[in-house]
Amino acid sequence: MDQVSPLTVKFRCPPELEGVLPRPIPAVRGLPDWFKALPQNCFSSISNKQLMTVKKCPPFIDAKTYGFLMPLSADVKIENGEFSWDSGIHAGSALRSQTRSPIDYHDSVRVKGNPLFDDDRFIIKFNNFWTIELPLGYSLFVTHPVNRVGLPFTTLTGFVDSDLYVDSLIHFPARWNDPDFNGTLPKGAPIAQCIAIKRETFTEEFGVLSEDDAERLLATAKAIAGETGGYRREFRSPKR
Repeated sequence: MDQVSPLTVKFRCPPELEGVLPRPIPAVRGLPDWFKALPQNCFSSISNKQLMTVKKCPPFIDAKTYGFLMPLSADVKIENGEFSWDSGIHAGSALRSQTRSPIDYHDSVRVKGNPLFDDDRFIIKFNNFWTIELPLGYSLFVTHPVNRVGLPFTTLTGFVDSDLYVDSLIHFPARWNDPDFNGTLPKGAPIAQCIAIKRETFTEEFGVLSEDDAERLLATAKAIAGETGGYRREFRSPKR
């Protein structure tokens, strides 16, 4: 299989924050502890046999490890619905009038009329202090850290043309899901997963399976079902 070509993503921050801010990291380096602790197989009382867990599912793994993670810039303490922090991010010539807090909010009216809306709750916004620049023709797909349903928030998904929008900061709105949460979101915690995507248009083409198509489909399904790791060996393309 062809090896993937490297893509350069340029991150820049104000000079006075270079030693303060946690850096974005490849998603493969930010796997949660619960995933690391997962067994590869688990006994099913329904099937009465050992079955592979998601730790052996290439699509699940590839989604979790693709792109890069944006980190929370400081510890944020949540106690009885109140957010507090000491970011260590102070005013400097490069920041000027920009916010220095790691978290902000959007008025809930901005999402009124859709399931994100709660009349008594704000949409929070994780502030980011890194500019992100992609090569010409690429956009940044921004979403919640993939398959991280245990986090007390859900980052909203967005799409930013980061080959053109390079001289400003991308912040990350999120819905706070757990009003009863008390604890600390630690500095460096993943708040968004970002994937560089080449902008392309597409056209639809529809058809029906021929007899040969159907035979190949059945043969492939049989091979995948009958051989552990078949998809990974035969159909999985390198991502790194």
